[in-house]
Amino acid sequence: MKLQIVPAGQGVQWVKQGMRTFWRQPLALSGLFFMFMAAMSLLSMVPLLGNILALVILPGATLGLMAATKEALTGKFPMPVLLVSAFRAGKQQLQAMLLLGAIYAAGFLLVLGISALADGGKFAQLYLVGGAMSVELLQAPDFQLAVLLSMALYLPLSLLFWHAPALVHWHGVQPVKSLFFSLVACLRNFWAFTLFGLAWMGVFVGMGTAVSLVASLLGSVEVVSVMMFPLAMLMAAMFFTSLYFTFHDCFEETASDSV
Repeated sequence: MKLQIVPAGQGVQWVKQGMRTFWRQPLALSGLFFMFMAAMSLLSMVPLLGNILALVILPGATLGLMAATKEALTGKFPMPVLLVSAFRAGKQQLQAMLLLGAIYAAGFLLVLGISALADGGKFAQLYLVGGAMSVELLQAPDFQLAVLLSMALYLPLSLLFWHAPALVHWHGVQPVKSLFFSLVACLRNFWAFTLFGLAWMGVFVGMGTAVSLVASLLGSVEVVSVMMFPLAMLMAAMFFTSLYFTFHDCFEETASDSV
């Protein structure tokens, strides 16, 4: 496994590759993404423990979507079993992926814990236990500060885990080392990932603008609510499809790598 430095413009190419690959197998990839979201949602319905378990399996489930993308590239139809491929690669791989998930859950809970310093734990409680979101709560300055603080702290956490599941699964890297290599790869390819993020922001904003324009032309606000959710889910599925290409271009396979 060898780290590769890519040009900044590759970030835009990752977005294009993700979209093209998605439309090769739109039913399969969108179906797998909805299964992924449904599983996370079902787990989150169990207060506290369900959310923690969802955090533990999230890195492995994300790897499953990347494996589905890899399968679609070969012209094959990605099957649902690919979603759990990270947990079916042998006992050693299973232990490594669960350890990686446990570290991710601990890191996310740490982020929520730090955010509690801003609002007394209201945002953390809402995420872990659930509850009603009132207008007063959303507009409270301390709650908004906690949300912004969580977003700022989550960024370095996401960089640590961006490539980590794929490194563990496809290259046999130890979980802690995979976090280091993932962070280094993201930082060394900073501009490519910056353009990648900006490009996806542009895509989502463009989609929202197009839906709003259609709604205004039709004179119906309901069109926005009807169209926005399924379109947003499709765009999110394409985003997850593009993740495989960010990993593929940042790490070169060598003869000693695990396949």
